[in-house]
Amino acid sequence: MADATNTEYAIEVDDVTMVFNMASEQLNSLKEYFIKLVRHELFFKEFHALEHVSFKVKKGEVIGLVGTNGSGKSTMLKIIAGVLEPTKGTVTVRGNIAPLIELGAGFDLELTARENIFLNGALLGYSKQFMEEHLDEIVDFAELRDFLDMPMKNYSSGMVARIAFAIATVVEPDILIVDETLSVGDVFFQQKCERRIQSFIDSGNVTVLFVSHSIEQVERICTSAVWIEKGHERMIGPVDEVCAAYKAQFD
Repeated sequence: MADATNTEYAIEVDDVTMVFNMASEQLNSLKEYFIKLVRHELFFKEFHALEHVSFKVKKGEVIGLVGTNGSGKSTMLKIIAGVLEPTKGTVTVRGNIAPLIELGAGFDLELTARENIFLNGALLGYSKQFMEEHLDEIVDFAELRDFLDMPMKNYSSGMVARIAFAIATVVEPDILIVDETLSVGDVFFQQKCERRIQSFIDSGNVTVLFVSHSIEQVERICTSAVWIEKGHERMIGPVDEVCAAYKAQFD
């Protein structure tokens, strides 16, 4: 939910709860699903991915979300990005978002990389003229010029991520959401992506939400952190203090 009101906060998460309904038994086909649905034999159990999470992010702040796998970090990012609607609570976002979540999810793998660049750009709200003007910049950053007219079904996951990252960061956004983006591709491209993210941070104009399996990367890039564990907010504060507390649970 966007709000253009001038305030020091780019993002406000207020008492957010996210509940998913999961089938209480494994169903092996759509036919089996509909039969049970018609017979009123289909039962669900609730899974609380997030419960009563609240935090605020100042404009220009770089904040990391930490927690063990399945704790709700990616769900939180998707709610902020507008991909998911929370079951309860509200999220206020001020500014345009570049979401680096599930890179390449909007691509048609039957099309070439060139065609997908324009398709993905359109999905992000960029005009065809804008994409034409920035095509060389995108291709050069992704380092895939020799494969530009190859169907993307022949691309590796790392190559797809390169194109997606280059498109999403072709302009400086107000808010950059990064979810495990830097875990794909070779180490040299990961460093290149990190340098671009760092350039946004150094500008002081971009608010960054960052999730990574590497706690060292969070400590290196972020200034503050939110620790979410099993859907519950555990700690918010300076990145060194939060990461130290998070790592202490494994000692």
